[in-house]
Amino acid sequence: MTHHQIDKLDERILQLISSNARIPFLEVARECNVSGAAIHQRIQKLTNLGVIKGSEFIINADKIGYQTCAFIGVYLKEASEYKNVVKSLYEIPEVVECHYTTGKYAMFIKIYAKNNLHLLDIIHNKFQKIKGLDSTESLISFDEAFKRQVPLIDLNVSKETEDAD
Repeated sequence: MTHHQIDKLDERILQLISSNARIPFLEVARECNVSGAAIHQRIQKLTNLGVIKGSEFIINADKIGYQTCAFIGVYLKEASEYKNVVKSLYEIPEVVECHYTTGKYAMFIKIYAKNNLHLLDIIHNKFQKIKGLDSTESLISFDEAFKRQVPLIDLNVSKETEDAD
């Protein structure tokens, strides 16, 4: 993974847009004391570098009927089955995140279900059909206490990049 050096302006832009993805570029420009065109160029640069992966609307799962959120540790029969299992998990719409991990589980996933019975149905009728998946261990979330972006503190601000502006 390549680490990209960003300057103080980039850092401020990231702080503003990560707290509100719908903030107008002109408002970001006012906050940063630069032109709207400069903000547009910087955001384009950060996007091209892969620092910004996109913006999104966040849907409240509970409000649309998904009352159960669970984290599931996945054991594989063989490590070589990883790609097959990922592909199969991706085909299950209720699986919203999948991570290849160290430790107890080979993979850790996040899933939303309408209720506990729906979760059980997914585990029994979808997971158990996945070739290469050995077993799972489920942890049901009672509540999401908080969720936030990666911290934008102590970023390795490059002096050369800062002087270029």
